[in-house]
Amino acid sequence: MALSGAHKDRELRIHESLDELSTDLADYIAELSEASVKERGVFAIALSGGSLISLMGKLCEAPYNKTVDWARWYVFWADERVVAKSHADSNYKLARDGLLFKVPIVPSHVHSINDSVSAEEAANEYEFVIRQVVKSRIISVSDTSDCPKFDLILLGMGSDGHVASLFPNHSALEETDEWVTFITDSPKPPPERITFTLPVINSASNVVVVVTGDSKAEAVHLALDDVGPDCPLVPARMVQPTTGKLVWFFDKPAASKLDGSQFSK
Repeated sequence: MALSGAHKDRELRIHESLDELSTDLADYIAELSEASVKERGVFAIALSGGSLISLMGKLCEAPYNKTVDWARWYVFWADERVVAKSHADSNYKLARDGLLFKVPIVPSHVHSINDSVSAEEAANEYEFVIRQVVKSRIISVSDTSDCPKFDLILLGMGSDGHVASLFPNHSALEETDEWVTFITDSPKPPPERITFTLPVINSASNVVVVVTGDSKAEAVHLALDDVGPDCPLVPARMVQPTTGKLVWFFDKPAASKLDGSQFSK
């Protein structure tokens, strides 16, 4: 049985197993997709990499592979490594092999980065692509900012508390003018990446952060619990949607250092 709790403007869900988490995540994404297609006719989703894609794997299985309106999906990346699309480090390759090739998503609805230019050029081009999609009204615009309002942005979190490719103490965290920025000095290889900025992440209608494993427990604590001013500020703590909904999905090891008072069975 999962533990869940609401605290301030976020929802936290703790699961007994990865299988349970995967099922709940698939249910949640399918429900958001159905609601968005009903309301807007499309579902604009942005993905990250890491273990997130494998945890979305149940979407490729029954009943979701038949019930989700895949033709209405428009897929983007909240961050990407500036490597060839065939490279093992490519978030696009991870999503393609683990999800996109297994469901009937329209190929032209999948918007990957240009992997043949510099990180700066790739970021600029990707922002241009998103601006064109916004003009076509496939992605709406936030009422509270000039940022795109994705229906769902899916994020993982590193053991250092980074989300997308926004790392602790990095200048990219301060970027407020651009929708997509770039880094050439990622503390995790590969060094060159593009990433959504915090204003874009926080303008989404829905943000989901998926975290598993005990190596992330301390970062989860720093991101979500009431910690003192002397504790480091992790980027995940800065994920605070302005008007959208934020839901965290955990397995028990990842949530093991959370203040348990905010949960109930």
